[in-house]
Amino acid sequence: MIEGHLRLARGRFLLDSGPFAFAAEGVTALFGRSGCGKSTLLRAIAGLDPATTGQLRFRGERWQDGRWALPVARRDIGFVFQDAALFPHLSVRGNLLYAIKRAPDADTKDLDRLAERVDINAQLDQDVTTLSGGQRQRVAIARALLMRPRLLCMDEPLSALDWRAKAELLPLIDELALETGIAVLYITHAPQEVERLASRVLFMEAGRVQRIESLRDALSRADSPLFAEEGPVSVLHGHLGPDPVPGLAGFNCGETRLTLLKPAGAKRSATRLRVLARDVALATSQPVGLSMLNQLPVRITAMHPHDDGRVTVMCALPDGQTLLASVTRHSQQALQLAPGQPVWALVKSVALMD
Repeated sequence: MIEGHLRLARGRFLLDSGPFAFAAEGVTALFGRSGCGKSTLLRAIAGLDPATTGQLRFRGERWQDGRWALPVARRDIGFVFQDAALFPHLSVRGNLLYAIKRAPDADTKDLDRLAERVDINAQLDQDVTTLSGGQRQRVAIARALLMRPRLLCMDEPLSALDWRAKAELLPLIDELALETGIAVLYITHAPQEVERLASRVLFMEAGRVQRIESLRDALSRADSPLFAEEGPVSVLHGHLGPDPVPGLAGFNCGETRLTLLKPAGAKRSATRLRVLARDVALATSQPVGLSMLNQLPVRITAMHPHDDGRVTVMCALPDGQTLLASVTRHSQQALQLAPGQPVWALVKSVALMD
């Protein structure tokens, strides 16, 4: 567990986190508006600011007690920042060797293995100033992991990258977190990064931790801050199954099977499917003669009306996962939709989060 209550004043801004506790495993996303204190909390947890006070324990080990703090070097934390923060006068190999010299029991075999794993072995002798943004972040990730950290802190590591680099690095970060077992604290403003990576979400506002929820719970309430950009979203967990026909892929969520266009380069290890609520229609009986490939039997569990005349309908799949649909209030009344009612969810579009 990571548990504590931290305070830190930086200029006019005051971090007073309130009590918090969450599992020291998987990816914990820190999410909130700009200026809410996400980076300040990360610095306080890492011990980077000596003005931090309060209480903090990491897996039972005391890291902060009042004004006393365990030195940063003894916390065994790896860092990846938005700008990569590489040493410009060193080559890629030089940057990685710098980390190895400061890591307990590390050797150059770790360097070669990680360089291959993050796909930078061809750039090892290259000047870091000549790398692309995505390559720089790969080097930063490898350097952080070479420190053999117990905790990896990532402060908006993808925000300066283009969509292609993000699409390549998101699955890499996910896979590395699973492979290494290192707890990851991940700051982002992008809901899709949270949906792709997070095991849980720590929501912040005005210097305080508002709530900590599993990703499933965070996506199962109509007022989730994750819905601010694109409206309600469902993230379904499962696995790719056999391709039903050439060009299509099957995705299994327990007893439910969805069919989607097979993305180019899709990995068989993909485990999450993203569905916008506005791409889900509801029917009280199974329709015929439709081009929609996914017609799923579900049961309504709750409905949340909005001021704009729309209603978010929460539906349960047979395995208990939640699928959200967005309908007009007129449609809800015309179909007499109500909690407990079995209906058919017609899914227009899905996106594999590989």
